[in-house]
Amino acid sequence: MAEKKAFVTGHPVAHSRSPKIHGYWLQQYGIDGSYQAIDVAPADFADFLKSLGEEGYRGGNVTIPHKEAAFAGVARREHAADEIGAVNTLWFEDGVLWGGNTDGYGFAANLDDHAPGWAVNGPAVVLGAGGASRAVIHALKERGIKDIRIVNRTLARAEELSRHFGPGVSAHGAAGELLADAGLLINTTALGMHGNETLAADPAGLPDHAIVTDIVYVPLETPLLAAASARGLKTVDGLGMLLHQAVPGFERWFGRKPEVTPELRRMIVADIEGQR
Repeated sequence: MAEKKAFVTGHPVAHSRSPKIHGYWLQQYGIDGSYQAIDVAPADFADFLKSLGEEGYRGGNVTIPHKEAAFAGVARREHAADEIGAVNTLWFEDGVLWGGNTDGYGFAANLDDHAPGWAVNGPAVVLGAGGASRAVIHALKERGIKDIRIVNRTLARAEELSRHFGPGVSAHGAAGELLADAGLLINTTALGMHGNETLAADPAGLPDHAIVTDIVYVPLETPLLAAASARGLKTVDGLGMLLHQAVPGFERWFGRKPEVTPELRRMIVADIEGQR
């Protein structure tokens, strides 16, 4: 029987940690399979998609800048991909290329893991109105949060998302008084990433029961999480989202639902720290 093959594609893609995550699981479960990084330039992406079946791939992951092209290029899409407007996971079903988006799943599963019961904690304030924000808002709506407040400096972008996601999702230019009754504060912007140490919002305005999470995971403790922690609030870092979003794809390609274990997390943390 042929080896089961999957991939991650982006441009560039050498920085991706997906091969380490999937390679760890393949080894753990003794599966005869491979998962490799493939750098594809945007001009070649449509041809790359067409070649997957002939090359014997079961599917793969798609990262920047190809998520929108993958959205347009697949034959069928899952509901989450339609809602988020991007595809990050590809697989074949009966010879048909499908696209899904597991970012919202990864976000929710990370909170399930580290802050069980988080979904009763609305209203939610979401900082940022980019692609990651769409995945987070989709996940919040799926979990029944009825009051989602998008904060973005360019208000028009937040308004566009508010229209897309409909009732219960509002657009704002600043966090300010929105934090006073918020149970969840989520940063989806690049603020707090290495080299961009600005505080995404001030958690001082949050109530004591609030949970603060950041989808940035380099550094693991962003300025926002450090400030929230100093205030005694529950915090969840962004690494778990990366680990959990990989689960559905692995299960589709290799036939086993993998576990996000403390050992896997330690391995990826060591890799992040080794690359500083």
